[in-house]
Amino acid sequence: RMSRHAKKLRDHDINPCLAETDATTKCMDDNNYKKDMCTDYFLKYKNCRTFWHGIMMQRKRNGVKPEMPSAEERKKILESVG
Repeated sequence: RMSRHAKKLRDHDINPCLAETDATTKCMDDNNYKKDMCTDYFLKYKNCRTFWHGIMMQRKRNGVKPEMPSAEERKKILESVG
């Protein structure tokens, strides 16, 4: 049984970097947990977190709720930035 925190992390509307998280985990599993083999995955994850954190902070400053856009909204944001 998953904790409430673990469930949140698996929720596409809450965690914008779920695909990057899963890809990083898979890379680590596939490469016997040698971090240097998964550098690209860590970088993609970090870039994802940085990007969405910036969006979240901007929405917070502008009083937009929820601060993290839904999965559907995020898709539109990503399409608009190319």
